[in-house]
Amino acid sequence: MIERLFLDGVNVFRLNFSHGDHDGHLANIARIRAIEAKYGIPIGVMMDLQGPKLRLGKFVYDKIDLPTGKTFRLDLDPAPGGESRVCLPHPEIFAAMSVGTHLLVDDGKVRLRVDACGPDFAEVTALVGGTLSNRKGVNVPNAVLPISALTEKDRADLAFGLEHGVDWVAMSFVQRPEDVIEGRKLIAGRAALLAKLEKPSALEYLDEIVSLCDGIMVARGDLGVEIPPEDVPMAQRRIIRVCRKAGKPVIVATQMLESMIKSPTPTRAEASDVATAVYEGADAVMLSAETAAGDFPREAVAIMDRIVRRVQDDPSFLQRREQESLDLQDSGADAITSAAKQVAKTIGAAAIVTYTSSGSTTLRASRERPTVPILCLTANVAVARRLSLAWAVHSVTTEHAKSFSEMVEKACHLAYSYGFADDGERVVITAGVPFGTAGATNILRFAVVEAPRSMARKVVI
Repeated sequence: MIERLFLDGVNVFRLNFSHGDHDGHLANIARIRAIEAKYGIPIGVMMDLQGPKLRLGKFVYDKIDLPTGKTFRLDLDPAPGGESRVCLPHPEIFAAMSVGTHLLVDDGKVRLRVDACGPDFAEVTALVGGTLSNRKGVNVPNAVLPISALTEKDRADLAFGLEHGVDWVAMSFVQRPEDVIEGRKLIAGRAALLAKLEKPSALEYLDEIVSLCDGIMVARGDLGVEIPPEDVPMAQRRIIRVCRKAGKPVIVATQMLESMIKSPTPTRAEASDVATAVYEGADAVMLSAETAAGDFPREAVAIMDRIVRRVQDDPSFLQRREQESLDLQDSGADAITSAAKQVAKTIGAAAIVTYTSSGSTTLRASRERPTVPILCLTANVAVARRLSLAWAVHSVTTEHAKSFSEMVEKACHLAYSYGFADDGERVVITAGVPFGTAGATNILRFAVVEAPRSMARKVVI
């Protein structure tokens, strides 16, 4: 099934460490790497850390009904709860709350208002009543909680993931820039760091968080619990805009094709939701339960792929990209990548070929959103895998060119081999001298592809 999903259009596989065990995740990593080796196309593996889970304690009879308007008590007493109280085993929540604070239970199905509180208790009123049951989740939307985004479980999972070569680490429960800094220190360059934006406080530090991480996930499910639903579309658009400006890959995630967990086709609203993310400039759109636990995983991937392709063929989408203006950095690399987009359009090139060591040049080319695919050539397989998340980028691992002639010959050969250019078509090439030096992009060339008569194409993407 993983191989089929890859062939249907998946570029990155997300392993959710809120579920399963290390043996199961390791088996999936091995399967993904075997598929990667079989087809010769780098595949990204993302580990999604669970993060802190704030939950109620247990009830004597497993659950109670809390009517709207009734008062209730939360405290640190570990004794099983009943009709009038229950344990909330998180001192940090009591430390952050004040009179008037709202608490959301079970993804917002029950809403509580704090009327009185102290370091070990809170008297609350049910603004929206419902059923409270064992270990249901609790959200505190308008408070920054004094806890790390990384639990002991996360640290153990992170060590495991890094040991086994994951490419992206998705951090949950990011509230402030310090959370990202903590994650970067632990990862120490062994993987790219992606911050999941699911807390309102993270939006207050959006520019700083984006600047500190390698990518962003708009985790709309959790974010939609903590901010009003009508605010989620504007938050999504703002996050995408900031990421686009910074040239950082951004994923739109959660509930994109939710009905396809049980249905072979999406609703029209879901199809529109996926299309909107693409129109707004997202690098990637993500499936969750649809492929992790749904009855129609291949159908979900296939329809998402078709929606993305259809949007990108829309003349209005192309027009919006042409009208988009992003500030360039005062650097030769930015000047070269910006010029590559224009040259490709002017000469009708089939693809842009970028040579990169660190991935930064290719990310800048992706940021420009050219009208043709970007073929990334790198000697670093880790870089190739990480770039699988970036818009329009297809990576190939190959040795660095040692001369101008080899640079052009290799670019043309691989563009043809991988199906990006036909015999007689042109490609635009960016590279840096000295060859293989990170951040040294200073060359722009274009060349005509000549197909070797004896060579069959390796793969068509």
